[in-house]
Amino acid sequence: MSRTPRLTIGLPVYNGQNYLTESLEAILGQTYEDFELLISDNASTDDTSEICRRFAKSDSRIRYIRQPYNIGLSPNHNFVIQEARGELFKSASHDDLYARDIVERCIHALDEHPEVVLAHSWTALIDEQGTVTSLPNYPVATDLTRPSDRFRSMLFDGWSDDEGGVTRMEVLRRVSPHASYHFADRTFTIEIALHGPFFIVPEWLHFRRRHSEQAGIKNSARARCVTMDPRRAGRLRNPSVRLYGEYLWGFVRAVQRAPLDPAERRACYGHLSQWASSRCLPVAVRGVLHRGIREDEPARMADPPFLIGEVVARPEAVTVKTASS
Repeated sequence: MSRTPRLTIGLPVYNGQNYLTESLEAILGQTYEDFELLISDNASTDDTSEICRRFAKSDSRIRYIRQPYNIGLSPNHNFVIQEARGELFKSASHDDLYARDIVERCIHALDEHPEVVLAHSWTALIDEQGTVTSLPNYPVATDLTRPSDRFRSMLFDGWSDDEGGVTRMEVLRRVSPHASYHFADRTFTIEIALHGPFFIVPEWLHFRRRHSEQAGIKNSARARCVTMDPRRAGRLRNPSVRLYGEYLWGFVRAVQRAPLDPAERRACYGHLSQWASSRCLPVAVRGVLHRGIREDEPARMADPPFLIGEVVARPEAVTVKTASS
């Protein structure tokens, strides 16, 4: 590649052979073409390497790097961010699908709204066969002007897939890297929101696949943390109380690091205190911390307002489940 692309799409992957081909086709079939696709293979033991090398031979936009050993999911995410060359960055997943124009529309939003730091779309859920199973509503007010208002909404109103949006690299360079404690992806995204509002395209253009191979489906909180970083395996070194405690401290550090005036910082700490009292302290009684994801909330309409085969590049194996099917 002779010049620096405007966008880097970072794809960390480990043993992704079952869905990787579909995801790569959806990414490479984007209507926006000024990007590099940086794939970091976390020492996969299946056919992931062969698939990546085959695609890299046919498309010069791909940079394929294989890690010498499994460094963990979080360090692998940080690696693709550190190696990114574009002024914009989008995180991708080996098992998700994307509408052909999701990147183009997100970048258009960033160009039209210079105050916005991240642009994404609504996310639909698909299963192992690529069937749309849920059209969740977007629950949070990430477009509010005041950072403390965005912070409060992201704490109390639910969760979404904003981490997969197109983000300004100058902001990513200023926030804390991906950590490996429980729900560390949440503190990462919230810290980004403290730097500026998000723009959400009000259409389902991202299709997140839920399947049995994912670490977060059936495994315990500790097992998920070990997947994020193998160094978390020791119970004595990383007891559950530490994994939850680092989660709360991650919010504190996010507020400390963000470019906030004193009034906004105090407001954020106030919201965090209320949230901790209502969500974290009950852990001592229930032994579990609820994330508050509203993935299974039904959509506002009975059927999907699109045909996934018409919006995703080369999606031959993808179907849509409607109310009548």
